[in-house]
This record gives sequence, structure tokens and C-alpha cells, in this order.
Amino acid sequence: MLARISRRLAGLLATLVAASFVIFAAVYAAPGDPAVFLAGGRDKLTPEKLELVRAQYHLDEPLVVQYGRWLGDCLHFDLGRSFKYSDQVADLLVARFPTTLALVAYATVLFVVLGVGAGVLAAVRRGTWIDSTVVGGTTLAASVPSFVSAIALVALFGVQLGWFPVTGSGEGFAGTLHHLTLPALSLALGALALISRVTRQSMADAGAADHVEVARASGVPEREIVLRHILRNALGPIVTMCGLVMAGMLAGTVVVETAFGISGIGSLLVGAINTHDFPVAQAVLLLMVTGYVVVTTLVDLVHPLLDPRVKEAAA
Repeated sequence: MLARISRRLAGLLATLVAASFVIFAAVYAAPGDPAVFLAGGRDKLTPEKLELVRAQYHLDEPLVVQYGRWLGDCLHFDLGRSFKYSDQVADLLVARFPTTLALVAYATVLFVVLGVGAGVLAAVRRGTWIDSTVVGGTTLAASVPSFVSAIALVALFGVQLGWFPVTGSGEGFAGTLHHLTLPALSLALGALALISRVTRQSMADAGAADHVEVARASGVPEREIVLRHILRNALGPIVTMCGLVMAGMLAGTVVVETAFGISGIGSLLVGAINTHDFPVAQAVLLLMVTGYVVVTTLVDLVHPLLDPRVKEAAA
């Protein structure tokens, strides 16, 4: 077990280093010269001033040298200074990340509770109209892009009915919960559909096991069979998929936060890209990748504990 954890941690570090280089190189390969932006635009910009700005911000150094300098600063939690806001990038992330984290957590609760619940219901009522309704509804939800669902939710529940605010993130626990309901639901719809499908199929596979048939023949109540023998054995794939979906939700916040006017790291990334604020864009992308890699690694380590078959294969 210790060797397996060591291998996963080594893989995590290698992935983060590779991803950080790709992010750094991709951002600087994007159209636009950061030196021009730092110099205040092309108006009255002389070659001498441009070279001075390049030297001041080390933009005249080779890409590998710039990357090494940036990575070393990141390891000391120095993410640089924003070109646009003139503030430390770390301060911007600290100010905005809690809002994004609350949005992802809210969406995760929604898709886990509703998705697993719908999947269990469809599996228990397999072959009935309830099963068909759940499958049809989740298929529809999965086919709608998040920005379309965001517009529809705002139009219905925000404008027409006036039940929820359409912008901002609110203050206090109740206010935040109220403001983030529509964004979280928009973010969770596609995930809800996926989790319900995985739950339904996992329970169908677990329900076909021999010991389940023996339990039914022995007169064990159906409720106990579903909870103790079917759902418990189906938890491995369900938990794994929930973890993977949650890990990818940080990237999904880019569209949702922009649509609902939420001041999180998703909208911060959009603004950074539009204004060529490279330090902010690099830091946000690195944070998203780090979150995804860490969560998927944790899921990979927890999965064998939930599924004995995977544990035996790993051993």
C-alpha cells in the first residue's frame, strides 16, 4: 500500500511539472506581446522603451529560463504581480477562490444527491416508466450546454418568477446559498445526468451477482438487498466518477461564473485572457490543473478501499 501511494505521489508531481510547463509555454505563445501591454500600448512606443520593459520583466530571457524562474517563484507561493490590477496574483486568488469553491461544493452536493438518487430509482424500477423517464430526462440534461441551461434558468427562475437573483454571490451563508442556487444547478446538470447513468448501470451489474439471487431466494427483504448487497457493491464506480466529475468542475466554472456575473477564479481567468494578464492566467490555470490532479489521485487511492476487486488487482 505504501509503495502504491509513493508511485501515485510521484506521478502527481511529474504531472504537475509537465502541466506547469505546458501552461507557461501556451500562455506566452498566445497572440499579443505582454511587453506591449506592460508599456501601456503601442501609442508612442519606441523600440528602446520596449526593450527596457522586456529587460525589466525578464521577457528577453529564453523561455526555459523564464519558466524556471516562474516555477521557483511558484514553489515559494510568489505567483507574480497582475499586469491589470497591479496586485499580487496570490492575493487575487485568495480573494476569489472561496466563491468558486462554494459554487463547486454546492454543485457537487446537487449532482451527488440528485444523480445518485435518480440512478438508484431507475435501477430499482428498471424496465418501468420510471426508468424510462429518468433515462430520458438525464439524456436531455446531458445534451444541453451549461451556458444554454444558465440562460434558461435565469429567464425562468430569475426573470419570470423572480425566485432567485441572477448575478452576484451574496453575503453570509443563507445569502450565498440563495445567490449560488441557479449557477450551481447550471453547473450540476450535465454531471447529474452522467452520475445517474453510472449509478444505474453499476447497480444493474451488482444486482446480477449470484449472492444477490441467493439473498432473494432466501427471503431477504428487497430494501435490505438493495442497500446492503447491491448499492454497497456498486459504490466503487459511483464514487470514482463523482470524484472525477467534481475535479473537472473548476474548469466548468469559467462559463457559469461569466454567465451569472460571479467574482470567482473562472471569471478572473476570462478577464485575464481578454487583457493579456499572463501572470493571472497562468496562476488560475495552474490552480485548476492542480485541483484536478490532486482530486483524481485521491480518488485513485480511495477506489480500492471501496471495491475489493480493484484492491485484489492492485495487490
